[in-house]
Amino acid sequence: MLTEPQRSVIRDTLPAVGGAIDEITPNFYRRLFAAHPELERDLFNRGNQAVGAQQRSLAASIAMYATAVVDDEVSARTMLERVANKHASLGVAPDQYPVVYAHLFGAIAEVLGAAVTPAVAEAWTALYWQLADELIAIEQGLYAAAAITPETVWRTVVVAERQQETPRTVAFVLADPSGAPLPDFLPGQYISVAVRLPDGARQIRQYSLSGAGEGRWRVGVRRDGEVSSHLHEYAFEGVELQVSPPFGDIVLDSDPATPLVLVSAGIGITPVLGMLYHLAEEEGSRRVVVAHADRTRATHAHRTELAELVARIPGAELHTWYDDLPDGYPLAEGESRGRIDLSGVEIPGDANAYLCGPLPFMSGTADQLEVAGLPRERVWFEAFTPSV
Repeated sequence: MLTEPQRSVIRDTLPAVGGAIDEITPNFYRRLFAAHPELERDLFNRGNQAVGAQQRSLAASIAMYATAVVDDEVSARTMLERVANKHASLGVAPDQYPVVYAHLFGAIAEVLGAAVTPAVAEAWTALYWQLADELIAIEQGLYAAAAITPETVWRTVVVAERQQETPRTVAFVLADPSGAPLPDFLPGQYISVAVRLPDGARQIRQYSLSGAGEGRWRVGVRRDGEVSSHLHEYAFEGVELQVSPPFGDIVLDSDPATPLVLVSAGIGITPVLGMLYHLAEEEGSRRVVVAHADRTRATHAHRTELAELVARIPGAELHTWYDDLPDGYPLAEGESRGRIDLSGVEIPGDANAYLCGPLPFMSGTADQLEVAGLPRERVWFEAFTPSV
Protein backbone atom coordinates (compact mmCIF):
# COMPACT_ATOMS: atom_id res chain seq x y z
CA MET A 1 0.00 0.00 0.00
CA LEU A 2 1.08 3.54 -0.63
CA THR A 3 2.42 5.47 2.34
CA GLU A 4 0.98 8.85 3.19
CA PRO A 5 4.18 10.64 2.05
CA GLN A 6 3.94 8.81 -1.29
CA ARG A 7 0.31 9.82 -1.66
CA SER A 8 1.34 13.40 -0.99
CA VAL A 9 4.02 13.23 -3.71
CA ILE A 10 1.52 11.83 -6.20
CA ARG A 11 -0.99 14.53 -5.31
CA ASP A 12 1.65 17.22 -5.86
CA THR A 13 2.99 15.79 -9.13
CA LEU A 14 -0.28 14.58 -10.66
CA PRO A 15 -0.83 17.85 -12.58
CA ALA A 16 2.63 17.60 -14.17
CA VAL A 17 2.28 13.92 -15.03
CA GLY A 18 -1.28 14.43 -16.22
CA GLY A 19 -0.22 17.37 -18.37
CA ALA A 20 2.45 15.24 -20.05
CA ILE A 21 0.49 11.99 -20.27
CA ASP A 22 -0.34 12.45 -23.95
CA GLU A 23 3.41 12.58 -24.62
CA ILE A 24 4.30 9.80 -22.17
CA THR A 25 1.92 7.15 -23.51
CA PRO A 26 3.05 7.21 -27.19
CA ASN A 27 6.65 7.17 -25.95
CA PHE A 28 5.82 4.13 -23.82
CA TYR A 29 4.28 2.19 -26.68
CA ARG A 30 7.22 2.99 -28.97
CA ARG A 31 9.61 1.67 -26.34
CA LEU A 32 7.49 -1.39 -25.64
CA PHE A 33 7.10 -2.41 -29.27
CA ALA A 34 10.75 -1.73 -30.10
CA ALA A 35 11.78 -4.14 -27.36
CA HIS A 36 8.93 -6.60 -27.91
CA PRO A 37 7.67 -6.38 -31.51
CA GLU A 38 5.74 -9.60 -30.98
CA LEU A 39 3.34 -7.72 -28.69
CA GLU A 40 2.32 -5.30 -31.44
CA ARG A 41 2.08 -8.13 -33.97
CA ASP A 42 0.30 -10.73 -31.85
CA LEU A 43 -1.45 -9.06 -28.87
CA PHE A 44 -2.22 -5.35 -29.29
CA ASN A 45 -4.71 -4.26 -31.93
CA ARG A 46 -2.73 -2.52 -34.68
CA GLY A 47 -5.73 -0.47 -35.79
CA ASN A 48 -6.18 1.01 -32.32
CA GLN A 49 -2.49 1.79 -32.19
CA ALA A 50 -2.58 3.54 -35.55
CA VAL A 51 -5.34 5.96 -34.55
CA GLY A 52 -4.07 6.49 -30.99
CA ALA A 53 -7.04 4.85 -29.27
CA GLN A 54 -4.85 2.60 -27.13
CA GLN A 55 -2.72 5.53 -26.01
CA ARG A 56 -5.76 7.57 -25.02
CA SER A 57 -7.19 4.64 -23.07
CA LEU A 58 -3.97 4.10 -21.14
CA ALA A 59 -3.68 7.81 -20.37
CA ALA A 60 -7.25 7.96 -19.07
CA SER A 61 -6.78 4.88 -16.91
CA ILE A 62 -3.56 6.16 -15.32
CA ALA A 63 -5.12 9.53 -14.58
CA MET A 64 -8.27 7.97 -13.13
CA TYR A 65 -6.39 5.59 -10.88
CA ALA A 66 -3.96 8.24 -9.64
CA THR A 67 -6.88 10.57 -8.90
CA ALA A 68 -8.62 7.80 -6.96
CA VAL A 69 -5.50 7.23 -4.87
CA VAL A 70 -5.21 10.86 -3.78
CA ASP A 71 -8.94 11.51 -3.46
CA ASP A 72 -10.77 9.06 -1.20
CA GLU A 73 -14.11 10.13 -2.68
CA VAL A 74 -13.18 8.80 -6.13
CA SER A 75 -13.32 5.08 -6.87
CA ALA A 76 -11.41 3.38 -9.64
CA ARG A 77 -13.13 0.02 -9.14
CA THR A 78 -15.24 0.29 -12.29
CA MET A 79 -12.17 1.07 -14.39
CA LEU A 80 -10.23 -1.81 -12.81
CA GLU A 81 -13.03 -4.30 -13.47
CA ARG A 82 -13.27 -3.22 -17.10
CA VAL A 83 -9.51 -3.42 -17.71
CA ALA A 84 -9.19 -6.75 -15.88
CA ASN A 85 -11.97 -8.33 -17.93
CA LYS A 86 -10.31 -7.15 -21.15
CA HIS A 87 -6.95 -8.46 -19.95
CA ALA A 88 -8.47 -11.84 -19.06
CA SER A 89 -10.03 -12.14 -22.52
CA LEU A 90 -6.53 -11.66 -23.97
CA GLY A 91 -4.73 -14.03 -21.61
CA VAL A 92 -2.64 -11.33 -19.91
CA ALA A 93 -0.37 -12.91 -17.28
CA PRO A 94 1.23 -11.50 -14.11
CA ASP A 95 4.74 -11.74 -15.59
CA GLN A 96 3.82 -9.17 -18.24
CA TYR A 97 3.39 -6.37 -15.69
CA PRO A 98 7.15 -5.93 -15.04
CA VAL A 99 7.66 -5.50 -18.80
CA VAL A 100 5.07 -2.73 -18.89
CA TYR A 101 6.61 -1.11 -15.81
CA ALA A 102 10.09 -0.95 -17.31
CA HIS A 103 9.00 0.78 -20.51
CA LEU A 104 6.35 3.02 -18.93
CA PHE A 105 8.79 4.42 -16.40
CA GLY A 106 11.46 4.77 -19.03
CA ALA A 107 8.99 6.96 -20.93
CA ILE A 108 8.12 8.99 -17.83
CA ALA A 109 11.79 9.62 -17.06
CA GLU A 110 12.52 10.67 -20.65
CA VAL A 111 9.56 13.04 -20.94
CA LEU A 112 9.75 14.65 -17.49
CA GLY A 113 13.53 14.57 -17.13
CA ALA A 114 14.92 16.17 -13.97
CA ALA A 115 11.42 16.51 -12.50
CA VAL A 116 11.55 12.78 -11.76
CA THR A 117 13.41 12.98 -8.47
CA PRO A 118 14.08 9.83 -6.41
CA ALA A 119 11.04 10.63 -4.25
CA VAL A 120 8.82 11.08 -7.33
CA ALA A 121 10.10 7.87 -8.90
CA GLU A 122 9.52 5.95 -5.67
CA ALA A 123 5.96 7.26 -5.26
CA TRP A 124 4.88 6.58 -8.84
CA THR A 125 6.55 3.17 -8.78
CA ALA A 126 4.53 2.31 -5.67
CA LEU A 127 1.39 3.55 -7.41
CA TYR A 128 2.07 1.38 -10.45
CA TRP A 129 2.57 -1.79 -8.42
CA GLN A 130 -0.51 -1.10 -6.33
CA LEU A 131 -2.49 -0.80 -9.56
CA ALA A 132 -0.84 -3.92 -10.98
CA ASP A 133 -1.52 -5.96 -7.83
CA GLU A 134 -5.19 -4.98 -7.86
CA LEU A 135 -5.57 -5.89 -11.54
CA ILE A 136 -3.71 -9.19 -11.10
CA ALA A 137 -5.99 -10.15 -8.20
CA ILE A 138 -9.14 -9.44 -10.22
CA GLU A 139 -7.75 -11.25 -13.26
CA GLN A 140 -6.84 -14.32 -11.21
CA GLY A 141 -10.42 -14.42 -9.94
CA LEU A 142 -11.75 -14.22 -13.49
CA TYR A 143 -9.46 -17.01 -14.67
CA ALA A 144 -10.46 -19.20 -11.74
CA ALA A 145 -14.18 -18.61 -12.35
CA ALA A 146 -13.74 -19.66 -15.99
CA ALA A 147 -11.60 -22.67 -14.95
CA ILE A 148 -8.69 -21.54 -17.13
CA THR A 149 -5.24 -20.00 -16.83
CA PRO A 150 -3.64 -17.26 -18.95
CA GLU A 151 -2.00 -20.05 -20.94
CA THR A 152 -5.29 -21.83 -21.65
CA VAL A 153 -7.53 -18.87 -22.51
CA TRP A 154 -7.87 -19.78 -26.17
CA ARG A 155 -10.15 -22.53 -27.39
CA THR A 156 -11.15 -23.71 -30.85
CA VAL A 157 -14.69 -23.18 -32.12
CA VAL A 158 -16.17 -23.78 -35.54
CA VAL A 159 -18.43 -21.49 -37.56
CA ALA A 160 -21.74 -23.37 -37.55
CA GLU A 161 -23.75 -20.71 -39.38
CA ARG A 162 -22.98 -17.51 -41.25
CA GLN A 163 -25.87 -15.04 -41.52
CA GLN A 164 -25.63 -11.94 -43.73
CA GLU A 165 -27.53 -9.29 -41.78
CA THR A 166 -26.70 -6.23 -43.92
CA PRO A 167 -24.20 -5.60 -46.73
CA ARG A 168 -21.58 -4.78 -44.08
CA THR A 169 -22.68 -6.92 -41.12
CA VAL A 170 -22.46 -10.69 -40.69
CA ALA A 171 -23.60 -12.78 -37.72
CA PHE A 172 -21.55 -15.88 -36.94
CA VAL A 173 -22.97 -18.75 -34.90
CA LEU A 174 -20.11 -20.57 -33.19
CA ALA A 175 -20.06 -24.13 -31.85
CA ASP A 176 -17.63 -26.53 -30.22
CA PRO A 177 -16.14 -28.82 -32.90
CA SER A 178 -16.96 -31.88 -30.77
CA GLY A 179 -20.60 -30.91 -30.44
CA ALA A 180 -20.27 -30.29 -26.70
CA PRO A 181 -22.11 -27.20 -25.43
CA LEU A 182 -20.13 -24.00 -25.10
CA PRO A 183 -20.16 -22.34 -21.65
CA ASP A 184 -23.05 -20.10 -20.67
CA PHE A 185 -22.55 -16.35 -20.71
CA LEU A 186 -24.08 -13.39 -18.96
CA PRO A 187 -26.16 -10.98 -21.09
CA GLY A 188 -23.81 -8.17 -22.11
CA GLN A 189 -20.57 -10.16 -22.16
CA TYR A 190 -18.16 -10.56 -25.08
CA ILE A 191 -15.53 -12.94 -26.40
CA SER A 192 -12.16 -12.24 -27.97
CA VAL A 193 -11.50 -13.63 -31.44
CA ALA A 194 -7.92 -14.13 -32.61
CA VAL A 195 -7.09 -14.52 -36.31
CA ARG A 196 -3.87 -15.01 -38.24
CA LEU A 197 -3.70 -12.37 -40.97
CA PRO A 198 -2.03 -12.88 -44.37
CA ASP A 199 1.09 -11.00 -43.22
CA GLY A 200 1.53 -13.46 -40.33
CA ALA A 201 0.33 -11.13 -37.56
CA ARG A 202 -2.03 -12.56 -34.96
CA GLN A 203 -4.62 -9.89 -34.26
CA ILE A 204 -7.41 -9.91 -31.68
CA ARG A 205 -10.73 -8.17 -31.34
CA GLN A 206 -13.66 -8.43 -28.94
CA TYR A 207 -17.24 -9.05 -30.07
CA SER A 208 -20.38 -8.94 -27.93
CA LEU A 209 -22.39 -12.12 -27.60
CA SER A 210 -25.79 -11.53 -29.16
CA GLY A 211 -27.36 -14.87 -28.32
CA ALA A 212 -27.74 -18.29 -29.97
CA GLY A 213 -28.63 -20.73 -27.20
CA GLU A 214 -28.38 -24.53 -27.13
CA GLY A 215 -24.71 -24.37 -26.18
CA ARG A 216 -23.74 -22.06 -29.04
CA TRP A 217 -22.55 -18.48 -29.22
CA ARG A 218 -23.35 -15.79 -31.78
CA VAL A 219 -21.45 -12.60 -32.56
CA GLY A 220 -22.23 -9.80 -34.99
CA VAL A 221 -19.32 -8.44 -37.03
CA ARG A 222 -19.44 -5.19 -38.95
CA ARG A 223 -16.81 -4.92 -41.65
CA ASP A 224 -14.23 -2.44 -40.36
CA GLY A 225 -10.65 -3.02 -39.25
CA GLU A 226 -8.29 -5.89 -39.91
CA VAL A 227 -9.91 -8.63 -37.82
CA SER A 228 -13.49 -7.90 -38.85
CA SER A 229 -12.55 -7.66 -42.54
CA HIS A 230 -10.66 -10.95 -42.27
CA LEU A 231 -13.72 -12.66 -40.78
CA HIS A 232 -15.92 -11.30 -43.56
CA GLU A 233 -13.56 -12.71 -46.19
CA TYR A 234 -12.57 -16.05 -44.67
CA ALA A 235 -14.97 -17.16 -41.93
CA PHE A 236 -17.54 -19.46 -43.53
CA GLU A 237 -19.32 -22.58 -42.29
CA GLY A 238 -16.81 -25.16 -41.10
CA VAL A 239 -13.94 -22.71 -40.53
CA GLU A 240 -12.26 -22.97 -37.13
CA LEU A 241 -11.58 -19.87 -35.01
CA GLN A 242 -9.62 -19.23 -31.81
CA VAL A 243 -11.73 -17.53 -29.15
CA SER A 244 -11.66 -16.71 -25.44
CA PRO A 245 -14.35 -17.55 -22.88
CA PRO A 246 -17.00 -14.90 -22.24
CA PHE A 247 -15.85 -11.91 -20.19
CA GLY A 248 -17.11 -8.38 -19.54
CA ASP A 249 -18.20 -6.32 -16.57
CA ILE A 250 -21.18 -4.55 -18.17
CA VAL A 251 -23.89 -7.17 -17.67
CA LEU A 252 -27.63 -6.96 -17.22
CA ASP A 253 -28.76 -6.55 -13.61
CA SER A 254 -30.98 -9.29 -12.23
CA ASP A 255 -33.51 -7.24 -10.24
CA PRO A 256 -36.90 -7.97 -11.84
CA ALA A 257 -38.45 -4.88 -10.23
CA THR A 258 -36.02 -2.38 -11.79
CA PRO A 259 -37.05 -0.91 -15.17
CA LEU A 260 -34.53 -1.02 -17.99
CA VAL A 261 -33.51 1.39 -20.74
CA LEU A 262 -31.48 -0.25 -23.53
CA VAL A 263 -30.06 2.18 -26.08
CA SER A 264 -27.86 1.26 -29.06
CA ALA A 265 -26.56 2.56 -32.34
CA GLY A 266 -25.37 0.54 -35.32
CA ILE A 267 -23.51 -2.65 -34.40
CA GLY A 268 -23.98 -1.63 -30.74
CA ILE A 269 -27.22 -3.55 -31.03
CA THR A 270 -25.41 -6.86 -30.39
CA PRO A 271 -25.13 -6.75 -26.56
CA VAL A 272 -28.69 -5.41 -26.42
CA LEU A 273 -29.89 -8.49 -28.30
CA GLY A 274 -28.14 -10.72 -25.77
CA MET A 275 -29.94 -8.89 -22.98
CA LEU A 276 -33.32 -9.08 -24.73
CA TYR A 277 -33.04 -12.84 -25.28
CA HIS A 278 -32.39 -13.21 -21.57
CA LEU A 279 -35.40 -11.04 -20.70
CA ALA A 280 -37.65 -12.90 -23.14
CA GLU A 281 -36.68 -16.24 -21.62
CA GLU A 282 -37.37 -14.94 -18.11
CA GLU A 283 -40.98 -14.17 -19.10
CA GLY A 284 -41.08 -11.45 -16.46
CA SER A 285 -42.97 -8.18 -16.36
CA ARG A 286 -40.10 -5.67 -16.19
CA ARG A 287 -40.68 -2.44 -18.01
CA VAL A 288 -38.11 -2.22 -20.81
CA VAL A 289 -37.55 0.78 -23.06
CA VAL A 290 -35.52 -0.14 -26.15
CA ALA A 291 -34.17 2.65 -28.35
CA HIS A 292 -32.01 2.09 -31.43
CA ALA A 293 -30.43 4.51 -33.90
CA ASP A 294 -29.21 3.59 -37.38
CA ARG A 295 -28.66 5.21 -40.74
CA THR A 296 -31.34 3.41 -42.74
CA ARG A 297 -33.39 0.24 -42.58
CA ALA A 298 -30.89 -1.38 -44.94
CA THR A 299 -28.01 -0.81 -42.49
CA HIS A 300 -30.03 -1.87 -39.45
CA ALA A 301 -28.65 -5.30 -38.54
CA HIS A 302 -31.08 -7.70 -36.82
CA ARG A 303 -33.97 -5.31 -37.52
CA THR A 304 -36.75 -7.92 -37.66
CA GLU A 305 -35.21 -9.96 -34.86
CA LEU A 306 -35.12 -6.90 -32.59
CA ALA A 307 -38.81 -6.16 -33.17
CA GLU A 308 -39.76 -9.80 -32.57
CA LEU A 309 -37.79 -9.95 -29.33
CA VAL A 310 -39.36 -6.77 -27.98
CA ALA A 311 -42.80 -8.14 -28.87
CA ARG A 312 -42.07 -11.25 -26.75
CA ILE A 313 -41.45 -9.16 -23.61
CA PRO A 314 -44.78 -7.98 -22.12
CA GLY A 315 -43.44 -4.74 -20.64
CA ALA A 316 -41.16 -3.72 -23.52
CA GLU A 317 -41.48 -0.94 -26.10
CA LEU A 318 -39.30 -0.20 -29.14
CA HIS A 319 -38.31 3.18 -30.59
CA THR A 320 -36.14 3.47 -33.70
CA TRP A 321 -34.51 6.43 -35.45
CA TYR A 322 -33.07 6.50 -38.99
CA ASP A 323 -31.02 9.60 -39.70
CA ASP A 324 -30.52 8.95 -43.44
CA LEU A 325 -34.01 7.78 -44.31
CA PRO A 326 -35.13 9.79 -47.36
CA ASP A 327 -38.13 12.06 -47.05
CA GLY A 328 -41.32 10.54 -48.34
CA TYR A 329 -40.56 6.99 -47.19
CA PRO A 330 -43.35 5.79 -44.88
CA LEU A 331 -42.53 5.19 -41.24
CA ALA A 332 -43.70 2.15 -39.30
CA GLU A 333 -45.01 2.38 -35.76
CA GLY A 334 -42.23 3.41 -33.38
CA GLU A 335 -39.96 4.71 -36.17
CA SER A 336 -38.73 8.30 -36.53
CA ARG A 337 -36.49 10.24 -38.88
CA GLY A 338 -33.34 11.98 -37.73
CA ARG A 339 -31.02 11.45 -34.81
CA ILE A 340 -32.15 9.80 -31.62
CA ASP A 341 -34.36 12.05 -29.51
CA LEU A 342 -35.61 10.66 -26.21
CA SER A 343 -37.57 13.77 -25.23
CA GLY A 344 -40.82 12.14 -26.30
CA VAL A 345 -40.09 8.80 -24.60
CA GLU A 346 -41.18 8.19 -21.02
CA ILE A 347 -38.01 7.26 -19.12
CA PRO A 348 -38.54 5.71 -15.67
CA GLY A 349 -36.51 7.67 -13.11
CA ASP A 350 -35.53 4.47 -11.26
CA ALA A 351 -34.37 2.58 -14.36
CA ASN A 352 -30.95 1.15 -15.09
CA ALA A 353 -29.75 2.19 -18.55
CA TYR A 354 -27.29 0.33 -20.77
CA LEU A 355 -25.81 2.18 -23.73
CA CYS A 356 -23.73 0.79 -26.58
CA GLY A 357 -22.51 2.68 -29.64
CA PRO A 358 -19.96 5.31 -30.65
CA LEU A 359 -18.65 7.44 -27.78
CA PRO A 360 -20.26 10.72 -28.98
CA PHE A 361 -23.57 8.90 -29.37
CA MET A 362 -23.44 7.50 -25.84
CA SER A 363 -22.39 10.82 -24.34
CA GLY A 364 -25.25 12.64 -26.05
CA THR A 365 -27.74 9.96 -25.09
CA ALA A 366 -26.62 10.05 -21.46
CA ASP A 367 -27.23 13.81 -21.50
CA GLN A 368 -30.75 13.22 -22.80
CA LEU A 369 -31.40 10.61 -20.11
CA GLU A 370 -30.20 13.03 -17.44
CA VAL A 371 -32.58 15.70 -18.72
CA ALA A 372 -35.33 13.07 -18.54
CA GLY A 373 -34.53 12.54 -14.85
CA LEU A 374 -32.22 9.50 -14.97
CA PRO A 375 -28.99 10.21 -13.03
CA ARG A 376 -25.59 9.27 -14.49
CA GLU A 377 -24.91 6.72 -11.76
CA ARG A 378 -27.72 4.59 -13.22
CA VAL A 379 -26.22 4.61 -16.73
CA TRP A 380 -23.69 2.01 -17.94
CA PHE A 381 -21.64 2.39 -21.10
CA GLU A 382 -20.34 -0.40 -23.34
CA ALA A 383 -17.88 1.10 -25.80
CA PHE A 384 -16.18 -0.95 -28.51
CA THR A 385 -12.88 0.79 -27.68
CA PRO A 386 -9.63 -0.46 -26.15
CA SER A 387 -8.73 -0.82 -22.51
CA VAL A 388 -5.12 -0.75 -21.32
